[in-house]
Amino acid sequence: MSPKKVSESLTVMTEIVLPNDTNNLKNLFGGQLLSWMDRCAAISAHRHCGRIVVTASVNNVSFQLPIPEGSIVTLEARVSRTFTSSLEVFVDVFLEKNAKGARRKANEAIYTFVAVDQLGNPIQVPPVVPESEIEKSRFDGALRRRQLALILAGKMSPNDATELRALFFPNEKQN
Repeated sequence: MSPKKVSESLTVMTEIVLPNDTNNLKNLFGGQLLSWMDRCAAISAHRHCGRIVVTASVNNVSFQLPIPEGSIVTLEARVSRTFTSSLEVFVDVFLEKNAKGARRKANEAIYTFVAVDQLGNPIQVPPVVPESEIEKSRFDGALRRRQLALILAGKMSPNDATELRALFFPNEKQN
């Protein structure tokens, strides 16, 4: 399989926060934002591998700023790393509150998808090639995030977590 650049998976979605999207404080419901992020990330994962993808996990969601009614919300999703059949996708959420168009980062999330065939069986995905510094940083951190998630799920022993051994065995000499 030919590797693909991170930029090839870029997906940008823009939404406006309407009254039916808000809570009693007139801010965007967190669940609505999660839905938008999941959709944007799924499209990004699909663009990378050209196959059906299913959400395997939402690994991290950070709600940094409230998003008020009337705001314009722009979501940007990119594949940060791939493994055999899974893809890690970062979603950055930006907020515009005024007519001047000034953007602020409001939230971010990390999703994991699995590419599947027509019968729902996992299939291999192409590797990803990071280019920018942030792409390289996210790529490098993905293996640690994956190993930590596998340990917490009981699917990996800390002894096998090559990237995380220092966290679990601080007195052990590193090679």
